[in-house]
Amino acid sequence: MSNNNLFPIVQPIVVLIGPTAIGKTALSIELAERFDFEIISVDSMQVYRYMDIGTAKITKAEMKGIPHHLIDVVNPDESFDAVLYEELALTAIQDIIARGKKVLLTGGTGLYLRALLNGLSNQLPAFPEIRKEIEGQLAADGRDVLHEYLSSIDRISAKRIHKNDTHRLVRAIEIYKGTGKQWSALIEEHKAEMDLRFSNILTIGLTCEREKLYERIGKRSNIMLESGFQKEVEGLLNDGYSPGLKSMQSIGYSHIIKFLTMEWSKHEMLEHLSRDTRRYAKRQFTWFNKIKDLLWVDTNEIQRVTNQVGVFINSTNLMK
Repeated sequence: MSNNNLFPIVQPIVVLIGPTAIGKTALSIELAERFDFEIISVDSMQVYRYMDIGTAKITKAEMKGIPHHLIDVVNPDESFDAVLYEELALTAIQDIIARGKKVLLTGGTGLYLRALLNGLSNQLPAFPEIRKEIEGQLAADGRDVLHEYLSSIDRISAKRIHKNDTHRLVRAIEIYKGTGKQWSALIEEHKAEMDLRFSNILTIGLTCEREKLYERIGKRSNIMLESGFQKEVEGLLNDGYSPGLKSMQSIGYSHIIKFLTMEWSKHEMLEHLSRDTRRYAKRQFTWFNKIKDLLWVDTNEIQRVTNQVGVFINSTNLMK
């Protein structure tokens, strides 16, 4: 489907993000009950059916009757990516708005959020034949000659791309020859279009002291194991889902598998699980810090989130 006709979306959109184990789920329910939101998950693992404990998936009881979208969308052996997420999330947003409800996006997958807010499905096409020709020129003439050529056709891209970055150097020339437009100009066009995607959005990020977060991560890991995480993984394997699947290679599932195959002891599995989850949380912060107009709120000031959302929704109502 073409998404271009959807924009700009002027209805209020609230985004609540944060690293794993920070407490997004409980707060999202509180906000949904108070402000009449429906919730769209921004989580690359909760899209998979049968993977509940290891993804800290919200239960039906915890949902309290609030509609949730983009949870349990595909089986563990089915493909899912950011482009598909963007399509499904936009469809869900349209549906929610059409029913007079408000949208709350919540989760921790930065790539999926960026796909929705900035767009991935409209990426520039590849031109394999042109690329092959340029790679031949690179091999014959060298990177200096190609960089000089790029400077002559797209000075801005040439300034951004070092001559040693041959991948992007070739790509910039490929785009120019394939589209007839400079890569730098197309980037600016895309930015202008995406600025118009959601014209009324509030993005809040939950944060806390790292040591406190790491303590929460450790507790969650233990709760998962006590709740039957090992049995969940064993069930998936018994149902024929291969350990090599993308879904089964994720944090937690791959750790349990290594324990089950006796590659790691239980102690080693726990150590690696906590360590890798902490590293994932750090990567999440890196993604989130790239988001425009993100308002960080410490978990010690959680009431501030409710206040900010209230002000945002009320100001939106006044503009009607």
